[in-house]
Amino acid sequence: MNEFEEIRDQMLGRTYHRIVTVDSLPSPTFHMEGRQVVSFSTNNYLGLATSERLIDAARRGLERYGVGNCESRLLGGNLEIYEHLEAKLAALKQKESAVLFATGFLTNMGVLTALVSLSKIARIYGYRPRQHYKYVYFSDEFNHISIREGIRMSGASRVSYRHCDMANLEEKLRACGADMKIIVSDGVFSQDGDILPLPDMLQLADKYDALVYIDDAHATGILGDHGGGTTDYFNLNSPRLICMGTLSKAYGAIGGFVATEKYLADMLRYACSAYGFTSTLPPDQAMAVSEAMDAVVDEPWRRDRLWENQRRLLAGFDGLGCQVTCRDTCILPVLVGDEAMCERHAAKLGECGFHVDSVVFPAVPRGAARLRFMANTNHTPEQIQAFIDAMGQLRGAGRNRCQQA
Repeated sequence: MNEFEEIRDQMLGRTYHRIVTVDSLPSPTFHMEGRQVVSFSTNNYLGLATSERLIDAARRGLERYGVGNCESRLLGGNLEIYEHLEAKLAALKQKESAVLFATGFLTNMGVLTALVSLSKIARIYGYRPRQHYKYVYFSDEFNHISIREGIRMSGASRVSYRHCDMANLEEKLRACGADMKIIVSDGVFSQDGDILPLPDMLQLADKYDALVYIDDAHATGILGDHGGGTTDYFNLNSPRLICMGTLSKAYGAIGGFVATEKYLADMLRYACSAYGFTSTLPPDQAMAVSEAMDAVVDEPWRRDRLWENQRRLLAGFDGLGCQVTCRDTCILPVLVGDEAMCERHAAKLGECGFHVDSVVFPAVPRGAARLRFMANTNHTPEQIQAFIDAMGQLRGAGRNRCQQA
């Protein structure tokens, strides 16, 4: 018997997280197992994934380019729509250049691996380093797994610092003698909803001569006066900043990108395997994303209503006495603590017609299980009130059980 078979025999019948099958995608209402459900945990923040505007743009892309791009962009698949979209993304992040990837996960895996190996490619073209450069990544302990995997794949040393603790980060930076220090952090943390203290981090980067790589998956299209993300929110920019983002959340499509200085973007195109040795996102998706970026500007009501619904949800949670661990973004985690209870709460809400993510270990530490609620542009006041009522019934039932015990 091999180990896979042994795992099968010992784990057969155990279910830790139920994966449901859906009939449509949440916007935020969708169909699941033959009934209509309202999602309070969808990444489709602005409702753009199912908007007619994006569907029409994708249809034009299909009619012009076909279903997919079967080529590497280095060898013949570099469609003009990609360069057009990269220019728009670079402008959004106020950087000189941007590089597209097929997914956000692939972006982090590819770029974080490539950054520490650029010199190997450069040496082929005659680069001779004046010294041996040692690279070290400094990573927030709550960073997304794609960041952790990208750093691990790079082979560079990794130093973990306490979540958003700039004093602890400075201790680690001060103690490190590496030549190349790269601080990596989520802009908005996916399970906690809090925002990176970017101004303080950039001060440390200047002080200790470090680069800063920001994963803005949950901030791009949402935060800031122009939806530019964390840098837009703080009105900050720096040549030290490397800005990563995804296209599969606020923009409603698929893909990832990194925006940076032109010289670095040019090197990544030749040195990053995740860019040069795979196909990129389908051209219809690039057309849809370009349209989504225009929609965020042309239809400000989408973000206005999103934040209005965020405030309405917060008021409801406050009225129920829920422990909301972060109030600054559209990710509103309500702490439950116990993993099994968290799963039961999510299941009970599902029975009431509401889909909610139950976030448990290993996505969060043990004992820190939470229901992760996410505001959406298309939530109606009636849906939010019905959902708060269901939450109230759930909490009331829980208190009654405690009193009976």
